[in-house]
Amino acid sequence: MNPTHSTDSSAAAAALAQYFETLTEQSAREVARYYAPDARFKDPFQAVTGVAAIQHIFEHMFVQLEQPRFVVTQTVVQGEQCFMTWEFHFSFKGFKPGVPQRILGASHLVFSDTGLVVLHRDYWDAAEELYEKLPLIGSLMRWLKRQVNK
Repeated sequence: MNPTHSTDSSAAAAALAQYFETLTEQSAREVARYYAPDARFKDPFQAVTGVAAIQHIFEHMFVQLEQPRFVVTQTVVQGEQCFMTWEFHFSFKGFKPGVPQRILGASHLVFSDTGLVVLHRDYWDAAEELYEKLPLIGSLMRWLKRQVNK
C-alpha cells in the first residue's frame, strides 16, 4: 500500500463530504469530479455502475424530494477505505409535503489511487427510516416490528 494513500484518501473524503453537504440540483452534475468513470453505487433501492447512472440518482433525488440535504456526522479513513456517517434531511413532495423527515445512514467508500470513488455503498434501514413513515405500508411495517419483538 502506498504510505501516502491514507492522506490522499483523507483529502478525497473531506472533499466528498463537502460536496455531499452542499449538493444542489446543479452540482449533482459534477459527480465526475468525485467518482471514477466505472464507479459502483449501491443503496437499499438500487445498484448502478458508472458516473452517468450515479449522477441520475443524485439528480432524481431533487425531482422526488423537497430540499434534500446531507449532514456528514463522522468520517473514518483507513488506507483507501472510508466509512462516513450522515443524516439525510428532506420533505416528501406528494406525501406530507413540507413535513421534515430524517434518515440516518452510513456510506462505505473506496477511493482509487487518484482519489476518485470507485465504490459507494450506502447502509440505512429502509423499513425504519422510510417505510414506517408511509401510509398503509407504514402500518404494516410497524405491526411486523411489534410481532417480531414479542
